[in-house]
Amino acid sequence: MPTHVALLRGINVGGHNKIAMADLRAVVTSLGHADVATYIQSGNVVFTAGAADSALIAAGLEEAIAQALDVRPRVVVVTREELAQMARDNPYSAEANPKSVHVVFLGADPAAEMVDYVADAQRQAALKGGRDTAQFSGRALFLHTPDGYGRSELAALLARAAGPTSARGAGTARNWATVTRLLAMCGG
Repeated sequence: MPTHVALLRGINVGGHNKIAMADLRAVVTSLGHADVATYIQSGNVVFTAGAADSALIAAGLEEAIAQALDVRPRVVVVTREELAQMARDNPYSAEANPKSVHVVFLGADPAAEMVDYVADAQRQAALKGGRDTAQFSGRALFLHTPDGYGRSELAALLARAAGPTSARGAGTARNWATVTRLLAMCGG
């Protein structure tokens, strides 16, 4: 059975949308998925599933979590192979600090409007002296914040975006340390 990673957006952040990882594992297991394991409290779940369609799995998880836990997080699901490809495609692999690289996992390939918005946000941040850069690769937006994510003008601009251009609304971000740990949990 294929291995998948589910990434939940906006749970256990600032005391909002609290989900215990044991409860999350139980929900994922209740859908017939096996080998369920979570990583840290931010909603990272590794599991095997009989179905191969990541979008259908994500929709099923969103509905089951809402019904069982009364929380409605956005869920993005990637296969082990997709995660491994993202790791190979990391344009910032030379960065020594894994917390300076973030991946925004998207539910689908980015729309042209999103690509344009990210390019414009990158220009705006550079005009303010920011050194941050971003690059798309498939369903992933890689964000390099050498001066720290919390001080990143580019990250702030992307977080403020709304609608179809919003990388934040279309997916969920993880730092590179988390990405590599999830890949290791998948056996990759």
